[in-house]
Amino acid sequence: MSEQWEARTIRVIGTGVMGRGIAQLAAAAGCTVELADAQPEAVTKAVEFVGGMFDKLASKGKLTTDEAAQAKSRLRPVDGPFAPADDVDLVIEAVREDLSVKGELFGELERVCPATTVFATNTSSLSVTEIAATLTDPTRLAGLHFFNPVPLMRVVEVIPGARTQPWIPSALTALVRSWGHQPVLAPDAPGFLVNHAGRGLGTEALQILSEGLCSPSDVDRIARDVLGLRLGPFELLDLTGLDVSHAVLESIWSGFHGEPRLRPSWLTRPRVAAGLFGRKNGEGFYVYTDGVQQVAPEPEAPKSEGKKLWTDSEELSELLRSAGVPVEDYEFPTDEAIVLLTPYGQSTLDACLGAGTDASRTVGVDPLGGFAGRLTLTVHPGLDTSAGREAWAALASTGRPVTIVRDGSAMVAQRLLASIVNTACSIADQRLATPADIDTAVRLGLGYPSGPLTWGSEVGAPLLLGILHELHQASGDPRYRPSRWLAERALLGLPLTSLGTTPADLL
Repeated sequence: MSEQWEARTIRVIGTGVMGRGIAQLAAAAGCTVELADAQPEAVTKAVEFVGGMFDKLASKGKLTTDEAAQAKSRLRPVDGPFAPADDVDLVIEAVREDLSVKGELFGELERVCPATTVFATNTSSLSVTEIAATLTDPTRLAGLHFFNPVPLMRVVEVIPGARTQPWIPSALTALVRSWGHQPVLAPDAPGFLVNHAGRGLGTEALQILSEGLCSPSDVDRIARDVLGLRLGPFELLDLTGLDVSHAVLESIWSGFHGEPRLRPSWLTRPRVAAGLFGRKNGEGFYVYTDGVQQVAPEPEAPKSEGKKLWTDSEELSELLRSAGVPVEDYEFPTDEAIVLLTPYGQSTLDACLGAGTDASRTVGVDPLGGFAGRLTLTVHPGLDTSAGREAWAALASTGRPVTIVRDGSAMVAQRLLASIVNTACSIADQRLATPADIDTAVRLGLGYPSGPLTWGSEVGAPLLLGILHELHQASGDPRYRPSRWLAERALLGLPLTSLGTTPADLL
């Protein structure tokens, strides 16, 4: 069957944002696309909208006028989801996220479509296997999860159900690739691949906020400027809508039976109840005026009094000296010097006690990223205020923006990155997806600067393992227990992208 099947005619059911995007992508790639919806007027609007998109692409020179006209000619409205479908090779549904609605839809389609028609669900949260189980023949259905906006978000999750015919995932993978998008094979597990991997950033950011270490805007600035993310975690939650994200957080956590690494925060439920959804209604973690995010300006750094500093980092010492800051060049600080410690995986206070420095004159500075971007300064309860302000002034003199946060069990950026990488390692360790698919899905689906496994290897698996060990020991929270995948590769010196030797290699 796999050698005979070719998706020349596709029926897209549901003409909302996702359905329109899928139709545009398929028609542009040369497929005949039937558009169907329970509301006939919605189909007319969708055809006009997608046609308008092709015209816009032509006006920008991304398509020729002839190419746009041909693409529009491949859009065909049909009289309802269950119109005669003798020539339909593939049905993609993009209706609302309701198991009974999707099950009833595919049940009717079974009576209309030939046995050779493949069914695909664009579900983002429901089990593909459970949807397929409502069919007489569950083997013909798979998941084909696109991301919004479909033409621009180039990753597509291909999700086989437990009984999907083996040839269908590879056929859909080839189809997606022929459309110019990047397919990844995802498991039929809670959150599939992208949403599962994305829990690493969001849950840890919420944990940091729940500990009162800093504000949402502080976390976002650190995530963008230190980790290189396009959006900070709270900006992303506001963009997605907390009403949606809260449900996803809860469903993935419960779907994995309370896995601590995926544990949501208590903060989201009351915020959802209060209607603090984000951009869609004007207020979330930020306030939006006429759709524009309102962010308080960062506080202005004080002027330096010229006091000497001492740091345990030669790199930071050179940066400060180049800015004209007096830095002591001794093995241990004098009694007058303000101390800047640069710990990994520790609170500043613990690092201070370990180094034997005077707590009243000791602050922490995050070394992650090599002090190239934003600098994070940590303040513990025993710090003398004047010493802290002098440290702030000195760091600001380097020209880098400075974020001041309360001292916690580890630096903010370190916690975020360790959680991102550890979550991806857990997915790899469970063999839910290949390392290559994990990296591709997260990089394209979440906009990270690189895939989390590659990223973790670049930063250093031993370093991240140490951060997680320290966090786990300090907090006692099992959310920080390192994945075995991470631990093994750190100990063996293997990249996190490597499968290493497997039993199959011995056969």
